[in-house]
Amino acid sequence: MQDFESVGLVDDFELGQGKAVVFDGRMVAVFRTTDGWYAIDDLCPHMGASLAEGYLDGDSVSCPWHAWRFCIKDGRWEDNPQTKVDCFEVKIEGNEVLVRENKIES
Repeated sequence: MQDFESVGLVDDFELGQGKAVVFDGRMVAVFRTTDGWYAIDDLCPHMGASLAEGYLDGDSVSCPWHAWRFCIKDGRWEDNPQTKVDCFEVKIEGNEVLVRENKIES
């Protein structure tokens, strides 16, 4: 499994909002919530909008273009759970936010 990679400092991420970061050559949406830290593929599979720019409501982020909703915990599209975006593991070490790919099986 791939090692964790730093994507920024804790203070770079606002509570209750997503932030797009570069991880392993791709864009990943990192979310800081009151329940923890989550990360999913930043690009909506429908038309490629940034999910980090979407509206976060609990464990769900809505695509800003067409309101497709994805669970930030496992990447599943909430209207059709058979479809999902990649999910990433997040951990905090000191003041650094670290990410690595987390393959969640269906």
